[in-house]
Amino acid sequence: MRILGIESSCDECAAAVVEDGRRVVSNVVATQIPFHAKYDGVVPEIASRKHVEWIDGVVARALAEAGMAADELDGVAVTSTPGLAGALLVGVQFAKAFAWSLGKPFIGVNHMLAHLWAPQLEADTPYPFLGLLVSGGHTLIVRVEGFDSVEVLGTTIDDAVGEAFDKVAKHYGLGYPGGLVIDRLARKGDPRAARFPFPKLDKGEHRYDVSYSGLKTAAIRQIDLFWNPEYPRTDENLAAAFEKAAIDLLLDRLMKAVEDTGIRRVVAGGGVAANSYLRSVMAAHRELDARFPPLSYCGDNGAMVAGLGYMMLARGDRSDLSLNASPRVPIYRRGKGGR
Repeated sequence: MRILGIESSCDECAAAVVEDGRRVVSNVVATQIPFHAKYDGVVPEIASRKHVEWIDGVVARALAEAGMAADELDGVAVTSTPGLAGALLVGVQFAKAFAWSLGKPFIGVNHMLAHLWAPQLEADTPYPFLGLLVSGGHTLIVRVEGFDSVEVLGTTIDDAVGEAFDKVAKHYGLGYPGGLVIDRLARKGDPRAARFPFPKLDKGEHRYDVSYSGLKTAAIRQIDLFWNPEYPRTDENLAAAFEKAAIDLLLDRLMKAVEDTGIRRVVAGGGVAANSYLRSVMAAHRELDARFPPLSYCGDNGAMVAGLGYMMLARGDRSDLSLNASPRVPIYRRGKGGR
């Protein structure tokens, strides 16, 4: 089965053709970064308008690069939740019309579950495993029993990790997107330049939870309290110290989940999964069997949507034309699971 996957949940307009859930035949991503960079963050109205302008051409290019006509597709998958409401609507409405015009089956998929499928595009990852979903909108530690069966163990009680990266970068004028800029600067800095505090969330029901509001405030408003005067106040040193604190918090909670569940296999997904410090520490950890998607599949893309869509369509799932976009989903509260 060759499935067209369409992704428009935020600021990437993407489409891909994937065969049998794993073999990527084409993968096209049109980034909106230049249009949002001057605002140091995604502007929802701009994102929606660009998706309207671009989506037809992006899908056409994905089909052209796959060397196939639209009627040769076996189905269409689209991100329907979660994300920016207007941006999601563009993709969902286009996908519904496109599938209907071709008489092909159609399925809406969960964006975060698609990120968990991204590593499967390259190699099979057996279940169960722990998932570390890290992006600008979500920070989750989940137990994964199947492609659409997850139990949330931990989440953020305030800001997502990617959001914290972006806001610190914006405050210091480091550039956009913040996570990528801080990662690059950190490679030239020394993380010992500042020692930021860990949040006190390691008791009771918060054992696997994270909080980035305090760390963000410490880096922006209270930097003098935590800076090591032996080091110069450079962007590189700030980036290195902040990155280490943010990622080490994630790893601390993740290792608690590994210890408690006995599951050593961990799959990372989402934009922050591209962070070089996170990847290097997890890959080197003796107690982990760490799996990462290729860098090209860490950010939002249509291939992961098509791959997950194949699994759902092959099982017999279908969405009808009443499907609507949903900016938020309830499963990302601790202990919830399912699609």
